Amino acid sequence: MALSQTEIQGKLRSVPGWELTKSKAIQKKFTFPDFKEALVFVNQVGELAEKSDHHPDITVNYNKVTLTLSTHSAGGLTSKDFDLAGHIEKIGKE
Repeated sequence: MALSQTEIQGKLRSVPGWELTKSKAIQKKFTFPDFKEALVFVNQVGELAEKSDHHPDITVNYNKVTLTLSTHSAGGLTSKDFDLAGHIEKIGKE
């Protein structure tokens, strides 16, 4: 079930740097020293996504990775999006 705007605003506080987009999604850009490190991160995100059966949209531009999360089947954001964002934050800081 899609979250309300109030719920979304509350959950955004738990995932620093993630922003609400106009297309009912949350998004964050990560920057790495080089392309190789960006790909390592993308592969780690892929592992998390597979385990949670929830997959982000991923854009790689050399050393920058943009992740966008939304639950398409719910027509917006759900707890699954914020849960995955929280797990991604942990690997982004390693």
